[in-house]
Amino acid sequence: MCQSNAYLLDNSGAEKLLMEDVSLITPLTDGGVELVSLFGDRLTVQATVKEMDLLKHRIVLNETNQ
Repeated sequence: MCQSNAYLLDNSGAEKLLMEDVSLITPLTDGGVELVSLFGDRLTVQATVKEMDLLKHRIVLNETNQ
């Protein structure tokens, strides 16, 4: 499978796994992003994309304070 895991990097620098098997990332007009998993689960977070390493199947998002 080519899906990636998404992690949230909070203001203290700690990483938290948000979602596994992410197949779609959509930026939202309010500055957040919506993640959709291979199985159709949806999660909206107030964050920006910091890094996407598709070879390692890893997406890191920076938490925003909105």
